[in-house]
Amino acid sequence: MEIWINPACSKCRSALSLLDAEEAQYTVRYYLEEPPTVDDLAAVLRRLALEPWDITRLGEPVAAELGLATWPREAADRARWIEALAAHPALIQRPIITADDGTTVLGRSPESVRAVLPQHRGTVSAAGEQ
Repeated sequence: MEIWINPACSKCRSALSLLDAEEAQYTVRYYLEEPPTVDDLAAVLRRLALEPWDITRLGEPVAAELGLATWPREAADRARWIEALAAHPALIQRPIITADDGTTVLGRSPESVRAVLPQHRGTVSAAGEQ
């Protein structure tokens, strides 16, 4: 599995601790240093069954600079949002975890992180909600 993290993020550190405690095998992607491409983001969004605005951190300074809070949230605007996330990876919610079988979660809670582990699959939705 792969986990996209920002090491300064407490939710990312918690997710890594939980994966380590469960002895999970994973690869870390420091997504601020190795930003996801538009294609990477489109694939992750498909797996999460979410829209790009659902994983956007609107409290980031760059979000204010871009005026993201006022951007339309319609299907026709998806590409614009994805391009903004690819250009400004700090806007991406984290951590995002993709298991080898394609199971993908926004790992902001212990329950959602556990959902990518084989022994826990199916207990939490892809978006990390019960």
